[in-house]
Amino acid sequence: MPTLLSAMLTTGHWAVWIIGGAGLLVTLLPVFRQTAWWIRICDFPRLQIVAALLLSLGAALALPTPRSFGNSLFVASLAVAVVYQFSRIWPYTPLHRKQVSDASRPADDDAHHLSIIVANVLMYNRDASRLLGHISHLRPDVVLAVETDDWWLSQLQRIEKDYPYTCHAPLPNTYGMLVFSRLPLVEPQIRYILDPDIPSFHGCVRLPSGVTVNMHFLHPKPPAPQESKNSARRDAELLVVGKVIQHHTGPTIVAGDLNDVAWSHTSELFRRLSRLLDPRIGRGLLPTFHADYKLLRWPLDHVFHSAHFRLQDLRRLTHIGSDHYPIYIRLSYEPQGWQEQENLLEAADSDDHQEAEEKIEEGVEDVAAGNE
Repeated sequence: MPTLLSAMLTTGHWAVWIIGGAGLLVTLLPVFRQTAWWIRICDFPRLQIVAALLLSLGAALALPTPRSFGNSLFVASLAVAVVYQFSRIWPYTPLHRKQVSDASRPADDDAHHLSIIVANVLMYNRDASRLLGHISHLRPDVVLAVETDDWWLSQLQRIEKDYPYTCHAPLPNTYGMLVFSRLPLVEPQIRYILDPDIPSFHGCVRLPSGVTVNMHFLHPKPPAPQESKNSARRDAELLVVGKVIQHHTGPTIVAGDLNDVAWSHTSELFRRLSRLLDPRIGRGLLPTFHADYKLLRWPLDHVFHSAHFRLQDLRRLTHIGSDHYPIYIRLSYEPQGWQEQENLLEAADSDDHQEAEEKIEEGVEDVAAGNE
């Protein structure tokens, strides 16, 4: 019996060291701001990493272990890693102050509201009925659908009677983009910022009140071995748009499947450059991917907006057969008091601008080298 107990304790110690060591490693790797996919992918599952670190820390404290400098250092490292990882995600919990204020306009003031559905449909998904059901029920002003090919265009074209303003780039490569709007689009265009096969939408929408809102819809490649060996192009595309937004003086929205989490260094750099707000801060993670695995979810689909807006509604919609959940947002145009909201966002400094230029140059060089 003592031999069995000793073996179980030894196994437990090894498990703690392996799980805890792995948690420490994936905590440390993203600190080195390299673009390799296997480093950048560690930005995504911070909530899951916190859980693994806490499990390891609890077990390390509970298991009888001889006192030694190595064990003490290991436990202290786990505790520091837990604090660091939680500090990255805690703004996206109700424990944090809301970055975007709740709307003060009446909910039925349609003249000053703008609602959007953002949906990564999964190109190989051949069930359009659930997304069409959400559109019919919520009646958003703008529908953005990504990973859309010609089949998806044929299915969604049935809403054009109610959404006559469109701008489409259906593609068979999982990066197609369709935009439908019930409100007038001003100078809508599809651009290919870096990759010749990765479209993005740029234009304006005119609210019933006459206010014109700048809109940028993106879906860059993720850092993943089957897509791109590094995050250089994704980072560069986001930062190019961030630099463009610096010259916008009016209300602005950036939305799409950005294939990045809001707490990554690049996303935070983008928000400092663009002076855009994240309505999830102080409200919740709103994880949209992966729709089929509850324990492996993080927020990849985003809507960032300028301080001209306050939040009327934000929700994750139900499953549409994709690996992403759609999101719905309704914003209230309330430019009064915009500075109060914008002051909650740290401004970009000279180091940020220099880093953005370097990342953009790296992305351009990556395209020129033909790296995938």
